[in-house]
Parts: sequence; C-alpha cells; structure tokens
Amino acid sequence: MRFFIVDAFTDRAFAGNSAGVVLLDAPADATWMQAVAAEMRHSETAFVVVGGDEGEGPKSLRWFTPAAEVALCGHATVATTHVLGGEQVYATLSGELRAKAAGGWVELDFPSDPPTTSGDDLRAILPGVEIERTGRGVDNLFAVLPDAKAVRTLEPDLKALKATWKGRLLVTAAGDVDGVDYVSRFFGPGVGVDEDPVTGSAHCVLSPYWSGRLNKTELTGAQVSARGGIVRTRQDGDRVHLSGQAVTVVSGELHV
Repeated sequence: MRFFIVDAFTDRAFAGNSAGVVLLDAPADATWMQAVAAEMRHSETAFVVVGGDEGEGPKSLRWFTPAAEVALCGHATVATTHVLGGEQVYATLSGELRAKAAGGWVELDFPSDPPTTSGDDLRAILPGVEIERTGRGVDNLFAVLPDAKAVRTLEPDLKALKATWKGRLLVTAAGDVDGVDYVSRFFGPGVGVDEDPVTGSAHCVLSPYWSGRLNKTELTGAQVSARGGIVRTRQDGDRVHLSGQAVTVVSGELHV
C-alpha cells in the first residue's frame, strides 16, 4: 500500500500539521487502521479507498488519531486531496464531503458548526485566564480569550481537560497582525492529541463565530501552535469552505 506524510495548512515543509495518508484498494478493518495510526504517530492518519468498487463513486475516507477514530478532520483531508489531486468526493462519518486541489491550494467544503452557548466552567482547565465567552461545537469546548497574546501563552491543564465531556478545547481571540482576522489553538487530550498544530475542523466552529462577530464571510485564521499554520475560510450558509496549502514530505510503501 502506498502511504504519504504531508504537511498541511502550510507552504513549507516541517510546518503546519503533518498527516499520514494511506491509499487502500479496498475497505480495511478498523482495528488495523487504528494500529497503523498509532504507528504513524501523527495527530491524524487518513485512510482513503481508491481502488475496486470505490473508484466510481465517493471515496471512503476515515481518520484516526493515535488513540481514536474521529468523525471529521480538516488537515488530513487537505493532505489526502493534495496527494490525489483534482476534485474529490468523499464518503465519511460526517456525510459526503467535497474537496478540490487547484493552484497550489486545497479547498474543502465542510459542514458549519456554530458554537452554542454553554455553562461549562473552564476555570479549572484555564486557571488564571480571563474568558470572554464559553460554548460548545459538535465535539469541542469553545472559549474566547481577551486577546491574541493570551491565546499564544496559554498553558491549559490537560489532565483537567481530558476529564471533561470529550476532552477537547478550542480557544480563540481576534488577530493582532495584518492579514489575520483571528488566532486559535486546539487541545485534544481526549483523543490522544495534547495540542494539534493546525486543526481544519475547528475552523467549522471558528468561521461562523468570527463571520458573525466581524460581519465578514471571508476570513484568514492563524493557528498559533509551535508549528503554526494558515487557514482561509468562507462562510456559505450552513457550509464552510476551508482552504490551505500542503507539502508532501515522505512517500513510500506500507508492507503490513
């Protein structure tokens, strides 16, 4: 089986978020895919069926962290589409997803996930941090901090976060540099990822929130992890169009 390691949401190697991409001739056993993802040790490994009966319709696409399968992953979908090229339609746990690689960018068509107001008390997770608002997306706790510096310097209590709901937290604030509308970071110890370098699916929450707050449909977000990355978003009703660049770092064969 062919496999690739791709850095997504970046235009240079060793930045953005790395993902494994495994090309399958037929659907695979979930236990085996989980074992491969644990071996790869990337925040996500994507498994896409490109052969057999899957060749004519939507391609089956599944995503696994080193610890669990997830229902939606942006950066590994960018990586997969970067590898395959052209226009792609995927059958996933989040429904049918469309993606297109063109002009050095990959655009994804994902479901919007506007955060709902919640009463979650995040003081134990974010000790000493001022919080403007809390909420929830489909899978993630959501917190708005007072400024970009607070996001960059944040050190959440990951043990306390893992003990909550689904053990995932998205934090954000308005951007503080030209060309960046908002900044964010994402922590997911509940799915085996203490901090994800760049999280495409998180922008399904960020896009509707910041589009409403800034009264703009097209935005640029910077995920300010150590590796960092840029995600462009376009809010389109109940859909979010995410765009990012990608670089293939490794390609090879998976023998087992």
